[in-house]
Formats: sequence, C-alpha cells, structure tokens
Amino acid sequence: MFGLGTLINTAGIVLGGVFGHFFGKLLKERHQTSLTIACGISVMFIGTAGAMEGMLTINNGVINSGQAMLVTLCLALGTLVGEIINIEGLFERFGEWLKIKTGNAKDKEFVNAFVTASLTVCIGAMGIVGAIQDGILGDWSVLATKSVLDFIIIMVMTCSLGKGCAFSAIPVLLFEGLITVFASFLKPVMTDIAMSYLSLIGSILIFCVGLNLVWGRKVRVANMLPAVVFAVIAAFLPI
Repeated sequence: MFGLGTLINTAGIVLGGVFGHFFGKLLKERHQTSLTIACGISVMFIGTAGAMEGMLTINNGVINSGQAMLVTLCLALGTLVGEIINIEGLFERFGEWLKIKTGNAKDKEFVNAFVTASLTVCIGAMGIVGAIQDGILGDWSVLATKSVLDFIIIMVMTCSLGKGCAFSAIPVLLFEGLITVFASFLKPVMTDIAMSYLSLIGSILIFCVGLNLVWGRKVRVANMLPAVVFAVIAAFLPI
C-alpha cells in the first residue's frame, strides 16, 4: 500500500501520546521533570552518535575528524534563512491554533509540548530515507522501525510535557507524506553523499532538540531546519 509507512509512523505517535497522557496522570511533577531530562539526554546521544558517524573516520587505526566546514556553513546559512522566515514562529502559531481548535486553550504547556515533540520526531534522515524508500520501492520497513522509536519517545514526552506532544503526528503525516508523494522527483537528487550530509546535519539538529529538553527551549531549532537543505546542496559543490 502506497504511503503505508507514513500511516504507521503517524499511528505510532498518536498511540504514544495516548499512552503517555493516561500514564502521565499517575506521575508526580518531579517524576515528569526527571523523565523530560532523561528523554533529552537520550535524544542528545542519538544526535551525537549520528553526527560522529558523519564527522569521524578511521584510517589505519587512527581516528580523524572532518566536515567541520560543511557543518559550519550549513548551520550558519540555514539558521540565517530560518530566522528570516521565522519557522519556529510558524510552528508556534500552528500550535496555538491547534490548542484552541482541540479545546486545550487552558493548557499553558500545549504549544511547547507540540513544538518540542514535532521537532524531535520530524528532524532526522530516518524519516526522509524511509519516506523515499516507501515512495519509490514500496518498502516501509524503515518508517515502521521509526514508528516504534517515536512511540516510546512521544509516550515519555507526553508524560512530562503534556498531550500537545500527540499532535506532533500532524506535521509528521504532512512531512513524510509529501516526501513519499514526491519521492520519484527526489530520487535523482538524493545520492549517497547527499544522504550522508543530510544525516550529519540532521543529527546535529536532533542534538539541539535534546539540549532544549534538558535546559528549556533556548535554541530555536525550527529556525535551523533550512540547514538540511544546504546540506543536500553542498553534496553537489566542491567543498
């Protein structure tokens, strides 16, 4: 079935939100705070592992680092474009609209939960690669695996941040769904190098999401999202 992977991933997020909402009521505030920090640390390590895989190489038993210029340029240019567009502001306005339309106007943490969760499950090469494979090959196995991870992450985040996390299923449905639909057009662009660069920058953004979970939303990660576009462009430049 075309797009099955996106539907499975979306369902996993919704179920995670439902489980987290009901389970979260049994937890005290300090338990929820600890869960948020634990989730943040986990996300930071996931991001770090992906970034190190892209930046470190082993030659003759010696570890070498690279791609520093790529990372610097992509993040700097991407953040500048994102700040001009104010992507995070768009996320927040959409979150405010959802809060009212879903009858959660009194939930002060709804928007923060929605934005934080959306960035956590949307950013990263896993969703992009999985959506492309689903659209081109009909292989939804990667997105199915991601749905399990997202179920756990959203369940934990919902326990600590609130039910706004469950609504992150909406941007995931749109994001992965659109990529799946246009996968045939993206196929010539997404070379191995492009995917490698995208995974590297995406992993760094995931690390930033983890920072926000641990220390509060001090990094406007959504405004850094255009960096992944520059990462793909860089794959075709002599950097």
